[in-house]
Amino acid sequence: MIFERVKPLDAILATAEKKGLHRSLGAFQLTMLGVGAVIGTGIFVLTSEAAQKAGPGMMISFIIAGFVCAVAALCYSELASMVPVAGSAYTYTYAVMGELLAWMVGWALILEYAVGASAVAVGWSGYFVGLLNNSLGITIPTAFAVGPSQGGIINVPAVVISGLVTGLLILGTTESARVNAILVAVKVTALTLFIALTVPVLKSDQFIPFVPNGWGTIGVVGAASSIFFAYVGFDAVSTAAEETKNPQRNVPIGLIGSLLICTIFYLLVSAGAIGTLGAQPVRALDGSVLSPGTPELAARCAQIVASGVTEPLSCSKEALAHVLRSIGWVKIGNLIGLAAFIALPSVVLMMMFGQTRIFFVMARDGLLPEKLASVHPRFKTPHIVTVFTGIVVMLASAFLPVGKLADYSNSGTLFAFAMVAVSVLVLRRKDPTRKRPFRTPLVGVVAPLAILGCVGLYLNLPLIAILVLPAW
Repeated sequence: MIFERVKPLDAILATAEKKGLHRSLGAFQLTMLGVGAVIGTGIFVLTSEAAQKAGPGMMISFIIAGFVCAVAALCYSELASMVPVAGSAYTYTYAVMGELLAWMVGWALILEYAVGASAVAVGWSGYFVGLLNNSLGITIPTAFAVGPSQGGIINVPAVVISGLVTGLLILGTTESARVNAILVAVKVTALTLFIALTVPVLKSDQFIPFVPNGWGTIGVVGAASSIFFAYVGFDAVSTAAEETKNPQRNVPIGLIGSLLICTIFYLLVSAGAIGTLGAQPVRALDGSVLSPGTPELAARCAQIVASGVTEPLSCSKEALAHVLRSIGWVKIGNLIGLAAFIALPSVVLMMMFGQTRIFFVMARDGLLPEKLASVHPRFKTPHIVTVFTGIVVMLASAFLPVGKLADYSNSGTLFAFAMVAVSVLVLRRKDPTRKRPFRTPLVGVVAPLAILGCVGLYLNLPLIAILVLPAW
């Protein structure tokens, strides 16, 4: 049976040497790529959804999601240091679990990267439309600012930014990394400024009650499942292993370093938002919990704003900018919105970067048409697969809303992460003597925790997102 084949690690490494990509990235660039891929829509856009599900308890949600990512990152680091080639979870699964599961993981990663890139593009579009309206008085008609599910026809700004990023990726990896480093600096500066202005003035009574909706699907764990998207992208570092100098040392540094930086930022930012504006969930008139992203919540938010009360955090589409404006820092709030507008394209870039490398390796292995593995003679990038990915991202971002895209992306990501953890355990048993430049510490504890964590978060996604993965 064709799908029972396993591609030996030595064969994977040999193939990469024969038909490989140029090695140009160091540890600092990898860490910046990781931070650039992670910090984005999750913290700038999905904070509102987390507040509606978990209230102030979203701080615990960030810790839960970050912990699951950390144990998965330790598993990723071992495999990425052993197999420093493009392909991420797909390549590792092919080497250990066989072709059928590798094929499944490859397509699950499309949910993670391509659908995730679409979600970020839609999030960016919201900031762009708001920025034009608030700063220049230019209003983009609803028909061309959002998709059909939100009353529009097509999300034109999301399509445009997806197309621009596709062009940049075709130009080359090093050029993309340089642009990304500048955008990362903008994001980190904006979040640092937000923390400096909000944390010193937070009020402890805003944190009570801390867990208003409990711990279930509409609660702390459910919020962790949704804002897991805030961490998606750190594994894009491992997809760049084949383009990294000294990958045995630099890939683990990039993975764990970027994850640590992002977790600290998220906790401080969420504390500042909760402690200044408050983050209690918006409830219906009868006191029942309203699910995020529903017409009922939108209608209730409109009622609250019409009554003259400050818009709750759960209702805002630009959460961090809204918090600063609400506490008197109007101009700086607008600057935070501008920073998100400038910097979110770096997340689209990294997600599409990861996706093109997955496709590249699947084509190189013969699981997709070999033509897709063509490398541009001048730019040395997989240009055909980059164009194809760009078209997929543009179509998804044109018609679907950000919340659904994020949840669909999470379902694919959690499956891929769980398979990496399984692969580490299997490979330790099948090939214990192979050189491991980075060894997952306490692998008998860490890998099962990663598997259980991924399964637990997956089961707390909305039902339609749970069903997307097996249907896909």
